[in-house]
Order: sequence, then structure tokens, then C-alpha cells
Amino acid sequence: MKHYLEKLLKQENLTLEEMKDAATTSFSEHISESELAAFLTGLRAKGETPEEIAGLAEVIRTQSSQTTNELANVMDNCGTGGDGSHSFNISTTAAFVLAGAGVKVAKHGNRSVSSKTGSADVLEHLGISLSFSKEHVEEMIQENNIAFLYAPHVLPGMKRFMTVRKNLGIPTIFNLIGPLTNPVNLDTQLLGSYRRDMLPVLAETLHQLGRKRALVINGAGYMDEASLAGENHISLMEEGKVTSFTLHPSEVNLPVYDNNDIRGGDAKDNAAILLDVLNGKKGPYYDTVLLNAGLGLFAGGAATSIKDGIKQAEESIQSGSAKEKLQRLADYSSKITSEAI
Repeated sequence: MKHYLEKLLKQENLTLEEMKDAATTSFSEHISESELAAFLTGLRAKGETPEEIAGLAEVIRTQSSQTTNELANVMDNCGTGGDGSHSFNISTTAAFVLAGAGVKVAKHGNRSVSSKTGSADVLEHLGISLSFSKEHVEEMIQENNIAFLYAPHVLPGMKRFMTVRKNLGIPTIFNLIGPLTNPVNLDTQLLGSYRRDMLPVLAETLHQLGRKRALVINGAGYMDEASLAGENHISLMEEGKVTSFTLHPSEVNLPVYDNNDIRGGDAKDNAAILLDVLNGKKGPYYDTVLLNAGLGLFAGGAATSIKDGIKQAEESIQSGSAKEKLQRLADYSSKITSEAI
């Protein structure tokens, strides 16, 4: 670890293999919390590269007992969090719309960190299990197009880093890494980030991690989701090539709303918003989900354009297919809980 710390102090980047070695070493009990803190601070001060981010993500994934390559054509639409917008659970709601449109979704998430309610909080309130086994996840994705992977359950080895991050009190590489550590082998991804400056870097990181196609988004107001408040900044990665562009809601025939119009609340409030959207209640929440689900369908290759994706997203909701995916996941959760008693 000392060798890697010296490289970082000299503003030298670590190779992918060096980062994987450093990350593997970080999981060892022989490495002190002060060494971990110095390593994370050194990376942040230098600026993280795609190879460094990908190297850490790969090692974290190998620590999970749920790492699987059994599924094909699966995507995730998890954001990094950290935007401070206090919005409702946009990507969680959109995930069911994606599943309803025929996309296989391994929805990775956690409890709230910077917002009032994380994906795990709202899904738990809706009766979704936070302890699906690897077999449960595979079965649900195959049969229902969607399963939920609760980060602390599928990545228990991350606990030792939590104290270090809390004591440091500054953003580190871990504020970027969450959506990249999904133990399911993903083909495509829609990734939201609160850091606009990192979009091309994260797009290249997704290429390093083997994604065939991905969209990385920073919304108007620096949200880690696409927003209807104005211009969204997007990087598209396809077969290793990264291109960047902006998207205004008027370009896809959606109205403009202030970000305050999509604020959420506690788990009960956000569960009600999620159900309203899946029941087809029109308004800012609904249109925001249409935009994000449309982008997800485009990212996953199920739609030929963002407009086409939005059209498919609306069909998923209005047909009742999106809500059916939620209900089947809740029913399955109830079934496995009963069997365990």
C-alpha cells in the first residue's frame, strides 16, 4: 500500500491491475483505517481515472457471494446519490417501467444516504424483501424482468469502509462507485451522477467494466437523474466510444417543471408517489419517470431513440405492465418470507 500511496502523492495514476491489487489489499485486516483514509484522500486529491474506478468496482464485486454471470441482457438504472435534491425515488419507479417494457433489470440500491428515502426504504415499505438470495434474484429476473439487490446484503464486505468514509467527512471514490458494484453481470446501464465533470470518465469506466452500451447522466440542477427543469448533460458509451450531448425536455415533447415539483418525503410518502405514477396519475412525477425510463430503454438498446423510449415507457405504465412487475415482486417476497418461517 505504501508504494501506491507514494504514486498518488506524486500525482501518478494507478493502472487497472495496480488498483485491483490496492483494493484487494484494502480488504485485508492488516491495513489500518488511517492507511485506508490516506489512500482514499490521495485518490480524491489526484482525481480518479476510469481504470482506478473500474479496478475498485471489480474487486468489490468479487467480494460478493451473489456475483453471477448466469443472466444475459440485464441492465441497472441506479444513480450515485449525493445530489441533495430530496427528490422522490425516480430510478426505483423507472425500474418497474423498464421491466414492464420488457427489459431485464437488476435494481441495485441502498437505504437513504443524502436523501430522506433510499430505494431500499421505499421498496421495503411496499413489501419487497431486502434479502433475496442469488437464486431468488436469478429467478425473479428471468420470470418477472426485475429483482432488487440490497447493497449491504449483497456486499457485506463494505462495512469496514463505512467508518473511514464517515470519519473523513469528504466525498471519495466511494461516492461514485455504488452503481458500478452490482454483482449481476450487466450488459447495459443507465447511470446518474451528481458530478457533471465525471460523466465521460464514468462512461469510460463502464466500458472498462464490460458494458456494451451505457448512458451517464447529470440532470438540470446537478441531479443524479434526468430532470425536466432544463438541460440534461449526457455521455453515451457504445462499444467503447464515448460521445456527449445535452437534452432539454422540450426536445422530446415533455413539459418543463422546477426540481422542487418532484421533491419526495419519507418512505410512506415516496411509496404513494411511486404507486400514483404506476397507476398512471399525470403530473411532474409521472413525466419525470417517463423521461428517465425512456432514457433507460434507449441506454439498453430496447428503443431506437429517446422519444421512442418515452413512448414505450408510457405504454408500460398505461397497460398496467409496470405495476404488475411491482406486485409480482411483492408477492414473491411474501412467499419466500413465509417459506423461511
